[in-house]
Order: sequence, then C-alpha cells, then structure tokens
Amino acid sequence: MKPASVNEIKKRLKETDKNDLIEICQRLARFKKENKELLTYLLFEEDDVQGYIKNVKEEIDEGFLQVNTSNVYFAKKTIRKILRIANKHIRYTNSKTAEAEILLHYVTSLKGLNLSWQKSTALTNLYKAQLKKIDTAISTMHEDLQYEYRRELDRLIL
Repeated sequence: MKPASVNEIKKRLKETDKNDLIEICQRLARFKKENKELLTYLLFEEDDVQGYIKNVKEEIDEGFLQVNTSNVYFAKKTIRKILRIANKHIRYTNSKTAEAEILLHYVTSLKGLNLSWQKSTALTNLYKAQLKKIDTAISTMHEDLQYEYRRELDRLIL
C-alpha cells in the first residue's frame, strides 16, 4: 500500500469533522510510541518550549551518566543512543533555536565526558558532525541570537 502525500492528507484533514479528527489522533497515538510522544508535545508542551528544552537537557544528562566509560565501544553505543533521543526531540520542536540549544548541550556533555573519545575516529566524526549541524542551525537565526550561540559554539570547537 502506497501512503498518500502530505498534501493529500492535509486536504483530507481539512474536510474531516472535528470528532473524526479526535478519533484519528487517538488511533494514531495507539500505534507508535513516537506518535504518542509527538502528540504529547503538541498538545501539552508546545507552549513552554524552554521548559521542554530543559527536560530534554535533563534526559541527555541522565543518558551521559549511564555511559560505560571503561570501553570506548560500549560508550559509543550509548552516546549514539543519546544523540538519537536528542534528534527525536529536535524534530518535535521544529525550531532552530531549540535544535542549537539541545545540540550545544549534547556536545558540551560529550566533551566533558570522562573518556578519551578523541582517540575514536567514529566519535570524533560524530562530534564534528554535530558542530556542523549547530553551525547550520545558528546561521538561520536572528543576528542577536547568532552572536550568543556562536560564542558558545566557538568554545566547543576542537
């Protein structure tokens, strides 16, 4: 079965009754955890983006506390998992400011990790890729915000 395009879905949703939309959202929430998380964000947390970012940062901190620093291989798996979680939350917010803040926190936590991750090519490349994503997000912001985030980014460059 080929899924409908976003434009087709948008047209159909505009034609749909309010009660039917509620039912569709409830069914959508039942099928995937990500759908439920996105609906939770949109319904309850979208109005307080700073609070949401704070919660995401706390989740990142908890993840970094669980990193197994005895072996780079195991640490790499956990670090990538934390990045997947961060990226998921960034997709929910759909905000470049939130993306920059969350990724800056992630990179700062990675840099402060008690592990010689710089010896791992994969982790070094991951670090550099995140710095590049942060730079891209910052470049789309207003100039005043760019200055503050750019200063923080410059501190983190290897």
